[in-house]
Amino acid sequence: MAEETALVKVNPQTDAAVASLHSQALRFKSAAEKLVIASDSDVISATTDLSVIANLKKAIEDQRKEYTQPLNNYLKTISDAFKAFTEPITHADKLVRGKILAYRAEIDRQRQEAEEIERLRREAAEREAALTGQPIIQPEPTPVIAAPPDRYHTDNGTLGKVMVHKWELEDFSKVPDEYKTIDAVKIGKVVRAGIPSIPGIRIWQEATLRVGTK
Repeated sequence: MAEETALVKVNPQTDAAVASLHSQALRFKSAAEKLVIASDSDVISATTDLSVIANLKKAIEDQRKEYTQPLNNYLKTISDAFKAFTEPITHADKLVRGKILAYRAEIDRQRQEAEEIERLRREAAEREAALTGQPIIQPEPTPVIAAPPDRYHTDNGTLGKVMVHKWELEDFSKVPDEYKTIDAVKIGKVVRAGIPSIPGIRIWQEATLRVGTK
């Protein structure tokens, strides 16, 4: 299958349409810095400016989307494709790591079990000697199982054991406040919907402006 290619715009600085919108934006910025509101007439005049500014903002946003939307569409397609390409090797990596860790865990289990058996045998010999008054007869030592090495070396690379700190939630009520986060999106949604109060949250109204365009 032939490779698919696409021609997309990537440099808005050289786009005449974008440059024109930017020039208009600069003029409105300069005018806003000099603006004085001292009467309702001034508010009416400023409302006209705000309506034009709203249209200008939309025009600039439309230009931005004209540049970014094709890239975003292709980026998702490319990312999804490479995710599928990567999945087999990611799965293989996970399997190999898991099998190595399982092997090492089993060796550690066997070693700890052997050490426990050796300890119990020594204690039994000591108790028997105490009961009979005879010298302690040391039992034949249990074969020692060596701990797996912390690092392996091959011609292609190395593999080392690393201890990683993990965590899981046990009781949220006991977690210090500094580690708890507020769901700002959820709170904002219910506040805008008109919920009158939330324990621990101050809710108030603040004047803002809604600009309509024609």
